[in-house]
Amino acid sequence: MQTIDLRGRTLSTAEMLAVVPRATAARAEALATATAIVEDVRVRGEEALREQAERFDRVSGHAIRVPQEHLDEALAGVDPQVRAALDAAIERVRQGSAAQVPAPRVTEIGPGARIEQRWQPVGRVGVYIPGGKAPLASSVVMNVVPAQVAGVGSIALASPPQSAEGCRIHPTILAAAALLGIDEVYAIGGAGAIGALAHGVAGIGLDPVDVISGPGNNYVASAKRAVAGVVGTDSEAGATEILIVADEEADPRLIAADLISQAEHDEQASAVLVTDSAALADRVADEVASAAARTRHRVRVQAALDGPQSAIVLVEDRAAAVAFSNAYAPEHLELHLTDAEEAAASFTSAGAVFVGDQTPVSLGDYMAGSNHVLPTGGQARYASGLGAYTFLRPQQVISYDRAALALAREGVVALAEAEVLPAHGEAVEARFADVPEPVAAAQA
Repeated sequence: MQTIDLRGRTLSTAEMLAVVPRATAARAEALATATAIVEDVRVRGEEALREQAERFDRVSGHAIRVPQEHLDEALAGVDPQVRAALDAAIERVRQGSAAQVPAPRVTEIGPGARIEQRWQPVGRVGVYIPGGKAPLASSVVMNVVPAQVAGVGSIALASPPQSAEGCRIHPTILAAAALLGIDEVYAIGGAGAIGALAHGVAGIGLDPVDVISGPGNNYVASAKRAVAGVVGTDSEAGATEILIVADEEADPRLIAADLISQAEHDEQASAVLVTDSAALADRVADEVASAAARTRHRVRVQAALDGPQSAIVLVEDRAAAVAFSNAYAPEHLELHLTDAEEAAASFTSAGAVFVGDQTPVSLGDYMAGSNHVLPTGGQARYASGLGAYTFLRPQQVISYDRAALALAREGVVALAEAEVLPAHGEAVEARFADVPEPVAAAQA
């Protein structure tokens, strides 16, 4: 891992952002490629999807719309311990998601004047589940459960077909979908899946969705950007990131384990340590080198750790660590600090904050009850992670009676005249104009 030494430097926000380690070249390339893939699917539909499957997933002739028997077989064959873990995760995420649904609220502006704030679920959601380097069955739970809690009536799921699984989606992913009652599943991977969900593919009976959610690599994240405006999307949850802020009392062994746990996702994963202790930085570097050489996915892990997106960052003090973290806005932030509970309030920009050295990111990946689909690439400065609210639209329902409208009448007319939109005022005045009696009533 590279070391970035910021000690003795006072940086502006812009300068801080400039030194943040990012794989910017990889993201720029991904956007161009993903946009072309999405457009190909929009124009050529199933034909494009089959060509992409052969090119990227090395499969052909597969059933793109997954038959129900594949789902049933996967659920029947899933390891009992894995099923129990999925059941527990579903219950925990359901509890966490339920807290994210606001109750309707009525505001009485005055007598006869009321505004109801209500939250309406979108009609149809498309969920993308990665299945390449890691078959993320847990992501089925993290995406489907919040949508169900929000009240979404139609959910379609897409995941890459696997050559090693007889051109089917990974069975654990299918089992998780079956557990949640999802029966509309498509064997489509990567950016092509995002394009298919956004635009629909008539040849396979896939209707367009309203919102797309789900994690993926930088190509999937870029494809979401390419379809923004056509559909709603969650945050661009691209290649994973972990940033750990630690003081001199932190355990280098645990820090190394947590950095490696996220680096094993993908060669583009980001692993960053920020500390004001040079001694700790050295110990962590040694631990990372040793542990990375022993881990199962050592080649992938080493590629991620050696990439421009990963680093050990030395800072002057706690304030500088806070400033760097908030500028970086990591997907996952771990606080290995002696006063982690108290310090957490200062770290305002992160997809999720893991407080204390007994709260690793991997807990949030599976069983914490929080959601693991989180913004990457600095988007946590302005975007949130996935939740039930992702699939809800706030609506204002306005109701005024004649007396209440009369009280607002003068203000509407005045503002309409000021904005040179007189018909706005006239629409109100029309309701107070003298109305002739109906002919029948006059004769009576």
